[in-house]
Amino acid sequence: MDEVRVVVAHSERTTLRVGDTFLKIDSDDANLEVEVEAIRLAPVPTPEVLWRKPNVLALAAVRGTALGVLGAPSPASPDAWAAAGAAVRKLHEAPLPPWSAPTSEDIAAKLDGECEWLIANGVLPADLVTRNRELAELAFRPWTPVFAHGDLQITHIFTHGDEVTGIIDWSEASQGDPLNDLAVLTLGHEECLDDLLAGYGTDVDVEVIRAWWSLRSLRASRWLMEHGFDPNTPGGEFDVLRAAYERS
Repeated sequence: MDEVRVVVAHSERTTLRVGDTFLKIDSDDANLEVEVEAIRLAPVPTPEVLWRKPNVLALAAVRGTALGVLGAPSPASPDAWAAAGAAVRKLHEAPLPPWSAPTSEDIAAKLDGECEWLIANGVLPADLVTRNRELAELAFRPWTPVFAHGDLQITHIFTHGDEVTGIIDWSEASQGDPLNDLAVLTLGHEECLDDLLAGYGTDVDVEVIRAWWSLRSLRASRWLMEHGFDPNTPGGEFDVLRAAYERS
């Protein structure tokens, strides 16, 4: 019998690995509907959909290893990061999916609420939160929507050698800001940004990526804490916010 291993588990979603099959169990079935359709539309390597039932999606494991994890140096080569950049660019140049993401106004309103919570509960110093909120403002410039992954964490791109073998976890795919994808992928791994952009292309405003690092870290911190994760781990979201504050 294949061993069952918990990959991630919280109040909204659980992912189990059974042999070479991943079972995603989501409290909101619409997330799985988005994932299946995004996998079908995405012009990049994705997991094979094995079967789908209400609130459960079975996916085949992809070959290779993730680019890395948050809080530790990436073991992937510069060429692997460049290949990841080329794959992301291919995704961003694909036809838009038929559903949209939250607007900049929605994101800003949510961000302000998260900042207020962080300060009111003494989670982070007020000046650190306020300065990162100011830096995040640059992300709210005019931008052209692309086919965006939406949650392109470093653990969601797999490579074998210098080849991208799979991009996983598509439940937040939408029409989105391309620089958000690049920022999420390099969050806590600024040293890999140049290699990523070597494959993606250099027509990118790095300061906007930095703004998204602050935005993502501010917006995610409470959710992480409430779902059993620690944004204060070395190299995590709090370190990203501290680095941005010191740099500014």
